[in-house]
Amino acid sequence: MSGTRHYLDHAATTAVRPEAAAAYAEELTRVGNPSSLHAAGRDARRRLEEAREQLAAALDAEPAEVIFTSGGTEADNLAVKGAYWARRAATPERVRLAVSAVEHHAVLEAAGWLAAHEGAVLDLLPVGADGVLDVPALQAHLDAHGRATAVVSVMWANNETGAAQPVERVVALAHAAGVPVHTDAVQAVGHVPVRFGASGVDALSLSGHKLGAPVGVGALLARRELGLSPVEHGGGQERGVRSGTLAVAGARALAAAVSAAVAEQEAEADRLRGLRDRLVAAALAMPGVTLSGPPITSSGPDEARLPGTAHLTIEGADADALLFGLDMAGIAASSGSACQAGVQEASHVLVAMGCSAEQARSALRFSLGWTSTAADVDAVAAALPGVVEQARRAHATRRPRPTTTTTRSVS
Repeated sequence: MSGTRHYLDHAATTAVRPEAAAAYAEELTRVGNPSSLHAAGRDARRRLEEAREQLAAALDAEPAEVIFTSGGTEADNLAVKGAYWARRAATPERVRLAVSAVEHHAVLEAAGWLAAHEGAVLDLLPVGADGVLDVPALQAHLDAHGRATAVVSVMWANNETGAAQPVERVVALAHAAGVPVHTDAVQAVGHVPVRFGASGVDALSLSGHKLGAPVGVGALLARRELGLSPVEHGGGQERGVRSGTLAVAGARALAAAVSAAVAEQEAEADRLRGLRDRLVAAALAMPGVTLSGPPITSSGPDEARLPGTAHLTIEGADADALLFGLDMAGIAASSGSACQAGVQEASHVLVAMGCSAEQARSALRFSLGWTSTAADVDAVAAALPGVVEQARRAHATRRPRPTTTTTRSVS
């Protein structure tokens, strides 16, 4: 049995919502391939298309713009690779990809693979110390390379710091240069207002298990006019760009979870923002603790960051020791992206923000979700001072002793 009593790692995955579980369980009692022509297949197709319509309505999209995938990683790969291949096939000189330096690895690795194997030129767009895109740098890139750029990819909100990105400004600049925009909105959907149609983006990725659907289902919202080449080949499902038998149970669960999350998003954001602010205040009361990302506003909606994410750097402590101490206290947190857990390297997000490697290895991410309570925050506030003290002692004993008596400053 798990020793976790207080779960504060919702950015990694969250509990399945009752509406999603009910839809999923109901579908498991039925049979029928939605591509089959018999009655069972037609019934499955009807339920699938109803889920597509439900998802589209919740996110201000047209049903034809919804492409079901296995999750955010597949959606990101289909958007980045698919748009690049299609644009380069139509215009061979479009060989560049402009991607923010703080993207999820699903975007960075997809773009890196194109650079390594397909001759693409990858341009990493810088961010400021707050983790927000340097918009003038994007403008400079488009001024110099707009005609050669196949796609721009900038996430809606960062998975580590929670920093929101200026998506609408990105769209305005990129479209003026004739370049389509993809956004990874995996952390944003259901947590902040996300309207695909109104945003102007050409493609948007989302993942079910971040907002209350089961692991293994997601979607790419893609405008019909955006050309996409398939990453996988097969039966030609989903507009011919995502072949494979469609998981009706997953699609129904995803649509139910997204609809529930979007319906309660405003009230839930206010609730989580209050819990987050209490947690941050308790953490910042300790010396050597810094909040990453944009500053928290004192009143009103905080549009600069996700409402439930608190990313901290703890001076003089290693993330592994901090996480171990919290885990022993029954608290689940993380040091950043769950996809990189166990990898002993500095966070590329913090490094891009100008942090040192040591600072980037001393990060804690607390992320709240729909099941979070005040008791979870109280547990962190009570346990964190002791955990930090113990982690700092362990860190100090591992640091190499100076070989001379020369005094030097440490930045």
